[in-house]
Amino acid sequence: MTGEDEREARFIELETRWSHQEDALAKLSDALVEQQARIDRLEALLAHWIETVSSADEGRPFDPANEKPPHY
Repeated sequence: MTGEDEREARFIELETRWSHQEDALAKLSDALVEQQARIDRLEALLAHWIETVSSADEGRPFDPANEKPPHY
């Protein structure tokens, strides 16, 4: 293999690695966006449930000691 052929092979190898890294970075970025959207939905749901539980007893704060068991 000549010096020119070796440089060409190394250049192709670098381009291949760069392409794979770009693809991996795009996939990680997409996963991060999806994860943040899920966290936002869960935080909104949690806030809703906290509000629902807090106002369940006509404005009294939620106290598990005063809750009836499910079989009543």
